[in-house]
Amino acid sequence: MLLLDYQNVLIQSILTERFSGLPPVSIDQLVSDFDGVTFHLSTPESKSQILISISVKCYNDLVKYGAQKVLEREYGPLIVPPENGYDFSIVVDLESLPEEKEARDDLVRRVSLLKRNAMAAPFESAFDEFLKLEEEASKYTSESAPQGLLEGGELKAVHYRDEEAIYIKASYDRVTVIFSTIFRDETDKVFGKVFLQEFVDARRRAIQNAPQVLFRKDPPLEIQDLLSQSKQPAAGEVGYVTFVLFPWHLKRDRREEVISHIQTFRDYFHYHIKASKVIVIKSCSYKNRRTADFLQVLRRARPENEERERKTASGRTFRVQA
Repeated sequence: MLLLDYQNVLIQSILTERFSGLPPVSIDQLVSDFDGVTFHLSTPESKSQILISISVKCYNDLVKYGAQKVLEREYGPLIVPPENGYDFSIVVDLESLPEEKEARDDLVRRVSLLKRNAMAAPFESAFDEFLKLEEEASKYTSESAPQGLLEGGELKAVHYRDEEAIYIKASYDRVTVIFSTIFRDETDKVFGKVFLQEFVDARRRAIQNAPQVLFRKDPPLEIQDLLSQSKQPAAGEVGYVTFVLFPWHLKRDRREEVISHIQTFRDYFHYHIKASKVIVIKSCSYKNRRTADFLQVLRRARPENEERERKTASGRTFRVQA
């Protein structure tokens, strides 16, 4: 299976080229990413100053869960007031780039991860909440723990696509991540079930420390109350994919990789559904072509002067050539 890149490859390519020492040029380019995210790379004031802006559908949700703090940590002095029509902007000055190639490559990497870092905010918040709940729970037994501690932390909802959302909830012993996703047709649902079953089987067969993966058509218990308050009809069948992250996934030395993997799950999931459908269609087309080729070979193998036996009305037989 193909793993999708976390960074925006086009931004990475543009900045790598600009950082290579070539003469500055004017840039005015729109770049699209998954989940309706749009970037704008431009040089509005000077060819040596590249303005990178991002528009995210769920930016208000992200800010509520600490996105501004995360972006300030990652981009600090590069941050400028947002460009009109965008949510967040940074400026890279080509005349003040680091001298070391490693430092320039790291800057390219960080800028190309702008979407990833913005979307990481609710996950980082939930992971920090888990650590606090885990520490608090260590003071009690399971029988004496307060009800509030057992119920866990705040349910975080990130409406990152039309009709689809990510829900994140921290508990003292786990973090639960729920994706609501739309299956537009019946075949998507069939391929999706097969694909998700592989996650379940992989954990059962070989990868014992993998997250638990669950799929259901009705909303999981963690989000039922929230969905009942804002029930909207969806243009397709809704499914809910739940990941249960355990303490060993939430350690500080692993959390960055876990966040990068899990926030791209929806795109990864639907990409492989569509890829599987294409493979099946191509396979059927290939088989149809092969069948037509075989029939053509058989037709060519028939004798041109095949003799046929005929009977007269009186019962006498004679042979004719076709």
